[in-house]
Amino acid sequence: MPDRPSPVRATVVARRGADRLRGHVASPEVDARLLLAHLLGVRPGDLVMADPPSAERLEHYRELLERRAAGVPLQHLTGEAWFRTVRLAVGPGVFVPRPETELVAGAAIEAARAVQAQGRTPRVVELCAGSGAISAALVDEAPGCRVVAVEIDPAAVEWTRRNLAGTGVEVRLGDLADAVPEWDGTVDVVVVNPPYVPSGISEALPVEVTGHDPAIAVFSGADGLDAIRAVERTARRLLRPGGVLVCEHDDSQGLSAPAIFSGVAWRGTVDHPDLSGRPRFVSATRTQVAG
Repeated sequence: MPDRPSPVRATVVARRGADRLRGHVASPEVDARLLLAHLLGVRPGDLVMADPPSAERLEHYRELLERRAAGVPLQHLTGEAWFRTVRLAVGPGVFVPRPETELVAGAAIEAARAVQAQGRTPRVVELCAGSGAISAALVDEAPGCRVVAVEIDPAAVEWTRRNLAGTGVEVRLGDLADAVPEWDGTVDVVVVNPPYVPSGISEALPVEVTGHDPAIAVFSGADGLDAIRAVERTARRLLRPGGVLVCEHDDSQGLSAPAIFSGVAWRGTVDHPDLSGRPRFVSATRTQVAG
């Protein structure tokens, strides 16, 4: 009687999955491993020790690979996204947080910790909160802050509330233009990852963005700066003298975005690169000047 064929190991399945994704996604090996680990309920690093998937799970894995190759975000397929130290629930209706924004959150966390080092409780406002990633990371890494997260999209704010439940962060549905008026002139940190893509380049974007991220979280006028201009006005109103603004922008806006924060209400305006060296976010400090 011939020997029964050995079941294919999980690591081999992941390699074959990467072959299916090659040419469709930027990181086929990573995505294939993450999808299989999610399906098997193990950490990606534990795939080498994982039991081979059953025939039913293998078929489900093929379906996930097909959807990923078609442009469905990896995080929509797994239902989660890691952001710095926190795990977030994500899905249709909310912008998926990107690794570049982790640096934006880091700058806001440093600013909040500097206030704590002075013996004060920081007041922080996150605008355009989306999934609540920045606020979640902030209260995890700088506990004790008073944080309000503001999101205008009713569909997205459901994800904000889900991810920030039990953290102490107050979530508000509303426009960034009139956010948190009772805190005018008293806020220590305003942080935001706003929409910043010019509306005219939508055809150049991958389907992963145009087909799945909410347009309201992506596009912002002809030059992509409409929301950032509104952020400047709101941050100018909210921040106390010495308060810090941290705002993400497109890598093509390394000059135009900081220029918005060049008036007399701001000092120390600096643009910061992401890990690949591309312009990514601006920080600025509120002056004593009123207005």
